[in-house]
Amino acid sequence: MEQHVVQMVRNRIAKFGDQEVFRYKDKSSLEYKPIRWNQLGSEMDILSKVLLSLGYGYNHKIGIFSSNRYEWVVTDLAIMAIRGIVVPLYATASAQQVKYIVDETQMKLLFIGNNEQLDKAIWLLENCKTLEKIIVYEPGISFNDQRIIGYKELKDTVVNYTDDVNLNDILKESNSDDISTIIYTSGTTGEPKGAMLSHENFLQAFKINSERLQLLPTDVSLCFLPLSHVFERTWTLFLLYNGLVNVFLENPRDVIQELPKVNPSVMCTVPRFYEKTYEGIVAEVSKWPSFKKKIFNWAFKVGHKYIEFKKDARKAPANLMIKHTIAEKLVFKKLRLIFGKNIRALPCAGAAMSPTLLRFFHAAGFFVNYGYGATETTATVSCFRNNIYNFDYTGSIMPEVEIKIGENKEIMVKGKTVFKGYYNKPEETEQVLVDGWYKTGDEGYVVDGEYLVMTDRIKDLIKTSVGKYVSPQKLELLIGQSKYIEQLVVFGDNRKFMTALIVPSFKNLEEVITELNLDLTTPQEVIANEKILQFFKGEIDKYQEELTSYEKIVNFTLLPDNFSIENNALTNTLKIKRKVIEEKYRDIIEKMYLSL
Repeated sequence: MEQHVVQMVRNRIAKFGDQEVFRYKDKSSLEYKPIRWNQLGSEMDILSKVLLSLGYGYNHKIGIFSSNRYEWVVTDLAIMAIRGIVVPLYATASAQQVKYIVDETQMKLLFIGNNEQLDKAIWLLENCKTLEKIIVYEPGISFNDQRIIGYKELKDTVVNYTDDVNLNDILKESNSDDISTIIYTSGTTGEPKGAMLSHENFLQAFKINSERLQLLPTDVSLCFLPLSHVFERTWTLFLLYNGLVNVFLENPRDVIQELPKVNPSVMCTVPRFYEKTYEGIVAEVSKWPSFKKKIFNWAFKVGHKYIEFKKDARKAPANLMIKHTIAEKLVFKKLRLIFGKNIRALPCAGAAMSPTLLRFFHAAGFFVNYGYGATETTATVSCFRNNIYNFDYTGSIMPEVEIKIGENKEIMVKGKTVFKGYYNKPEETEQVLVDGWYKTGDEGYVVDGEYLVMTDRIKDLIKTSVGKYVSPQKLELLIGQSKYIEQLVVFGDNRKFMTALIVPSFKNLEEVITELNLDLTTPQEVIANEKILQFFKGEIDKYQEELTSYEKIVNFTLLPDNFSIENNALTNTLKIKRKVIEEKYRDIIEKMYLSL
């Protein structure tokens, strides 16, 4: 097995030469243009030598603060090639969030994307003691500061840049235990922690994923999740490991419109992507005439029956196969064009996903490969096999990964993908790494020694005042299936009953407002209307009918504005910051308990 990520990439460059490796969208022609393997190698080596001439090298922490672009990966590899440590930062992070990481890592050099990060970067130069230089990827941005350099001009600005440096000699000094990156967890509670991942961690992840996932030499992926997150980052390097093409999308909001242009066969996804896509499909189908709706619903009944055979690798009966062929032609083949004409497999992780939603997309012929992982485990711990899987589980445990269930039903992970610890945080490291076992902080269990089920974050579990434990994630997934609910957060710790803050789907509510003959124009008017509140009570009760009495939401409040990264209610990976929301809406939550 190769010992270093850059060694692996150089081997692939030698193998694939002038074949395509990346595509990026040219901003003048708006067309996707290719980058070849040899070009990647050349750009990588030049940047490595420039960094060395600037005085950066072994163990230096260098940041990348940018949205997705192919230069991001070039920089990633160039830093690793000189045995530096890459510190990725979310393009949407605030200046204060970035400052914390710059200060903790004593970062001297930071690569940024465009104007969106430039103002923050200028502020960081003035407020971070160690930060010396900023490199800007986006061409054509003017700045009157010698500490800020354009990426394309970088080589020309460095006087001491030389071709004499032998990068292979530097690589020979490296070993698989070298730290390749420090990835900061998004921090749903407390300050972020930097997980240190080695080259061995990444290379082992590539090995076991190759054994589990059946990628094809012709596969093309669309990179739209943040490269700063372990999932997309590991996947991107994994594509290089397999010699496959990756297409970079700078603005993730453009994903649906770009999919038919890119026509990927594989791509990383998160549950929220399917939730929004499902909402869009439901909204569109609701406008159809009744005969088309009947065909759509019939096709999905057939699809749901078909996948019950497929998931167990069983052959469906002949009559079902005939019906499925018709459903494919009438509905599913057309529906899959939303993701382009070539879509084949969709690894999905990062949050819990409703089994109902999973079944819907599988019924339509999308192989959503749902799994579980963490930054600290170099992404994947478990995921679906290609032939046998269960929609109620979070996949089969990966090869060479050990799992045991500890105290409080905590999932514990051991193996060569487990991280080396948190940067500069020995106490926090000792709390989660015990005899090589990583304590995930997630509650779960193992079925038949193979399938992993993650039930909830242990810290998120709610203990009511009568001593009953409730999983907020279970409730949020269940009731969040309503097309009239955009977001909801459940509360009830040390309380007699459960309550929820709900952000309605105002677009889908329009049909309800029309049916009820209401004259409501603003979100504030909608959430205050008694008939709308009664409608939501009925909607919630419909979904929680099978729950025990202590699990049921007894009271709720509708909110006019979404939870977002901007209002600090979501992490950069779109996870709910439960404690932040609870503190922000404390008065509203208290009122829900006092009113009953």
